[in-house]
Amino acid sequence: MSKISRRKFIITTGTAAAASVFIHGCTSGNNADSESGSTDATTTPAATPVADINPEDAPEVTAAKLGFIALTDSAPLIIAKEKGLFDKYGMTEVEILKQASWPVTRDNMELGSKGGGIDGAHILSPMPYLMSLGTITKQPLPMYILARLNTNGQGISVSKEYLDLKIGTDSSKMKEIFAKSRAANKQLNAAMTFPGGTHDLWMRYWLAAGGINPDTDISVIPVPPPQMVANMKIGAMETFCVGEPWNAQLVNQNQGYSALVTGELWQDHPEKAFAMRADWVDANPKAAKAMTMAVLEAQQWCDSPENHQEMCEIVSQDKWFKVPVEDIIDRSQGKIDYGDGRTVEDANISMKFWRDNASYPYKSHDLWFLAENIRWGYIPADTDMSTLVDQVNRSDIWKEAAESLGVPEAEIPTSDSRGVETFFDGVKFDPADPKAYLDGLKIKKA
Repeated sequence: MSKISRRKFIITTGTAAAASVFIHGCTSGNNADSESGSTDATTTPAATPVADINPEDAPEVTAAKLGFIALTDSAPLIIAKEKGLFDKYGMTEVEILKQASWPVTRDNMELGSKGGGIDGAHILSPMPYLMSLGTITKQPLPMYILARLNTNGQGISVSKEYLDLKIGTDSSKMKEIFAKSRAANKQLNAAMTFPGGTHDLWMRYWLAAGGINPDTDISVIPVPPPQMVANMKIGAMETFCVGEPWNAQLVNQNQGYSALVTGELWQDHPEKAFAMRADWVDANPKAAKAMTMAVLEAQQWCDSPENHQEMCEIVSQDKWFKVPVEDIIDRSQGKIDYGDGRTVEDANISMKFWRDNASYPYKSHDLWFLAENIRWGYIPADTDMSTLVDQVNRSDIWKEAAESLGVPEAEIPTSDSRGVETFFDGVKFDPADPKAYLDGLKIKKA
């Protein structure tokens, strides 16, 4: 089913430019709402050292504009702002700007702060690669990944209409929905947040593992994260994949249930990244390191159990998520109510910001993202994945920031590869041989 669904979708009209994103993922113009004051985008104040900063280490500039989407995994950026961590490292004029969708994040990144956009963002990990290649931008926009913001913490949810099927990690049960829908001449939709992004890849992997071709058996369409629940309520999709708190909110509003949380699909899988325009980082290397230090310290804070309640209370505020704390807190603590009678308490499949090397941007993980984008035809099959990863992934900046923070040596990975990864269906990905992984997949476009 390659055509766009004719079923109507709710698009929040209160957010400029959002109305066009679910079909194409294409918008233009600045749609960033400042949550931390305004700064002249055409001039950047010279940095002045703050307490405890060696003048030689003082950032070249004090201002930067960073985007975020209302998802729990954006918490490190928000906490770094709220707790004064950017200020602590000399970045006293950092703005954290709410974005309506991932396409808006992309468009504002293309503009850059001098053009009224942003310099960096909380972003889906594959997007900096797609932007660097120019497949989703007007022209190639070199990007750097400075840190991974989290592992785990996403979910695949299903409409309450199919509660009787008790769909879980085995997506093959969705075939029963297909049979009923064909009889009723109803088109099926699976929603994700951005083509080629993490949620798209989790949804496609899950469907394909159950023998369902996401390109022919169901329409996989993009919808902005904050609009998932509203669209599920009106029956606009059968299933969606998105980050928290939207899966929990769906359950709390009795509109559907979670088939799985993505830590069950791939234990400790990489998710969002802290990424910036390469030209900004190249021009301001000390400032980039300072912001990375602030983000890493915020990740450590967010991952401490004693801070979970406060973190959720902060991000729930209207200026950030505008979501009840109750929709955020439980899954942040590993308490998962699937909405179908299952409940578990397992911190190992919950969102991680720091522990188990969650913050480190393993290059091996980015190789998997690129392999999957080849699998589904988003990037050319002859893409030089290793070279591209070396260009975009700046694990060296992460290490410099971690060392300056005094992170214990044992918490700083010595390799850019986490080794062979195993998925819930037994499939393995060896980053030393991505081609063998792709050759072994049964359902694929490439």
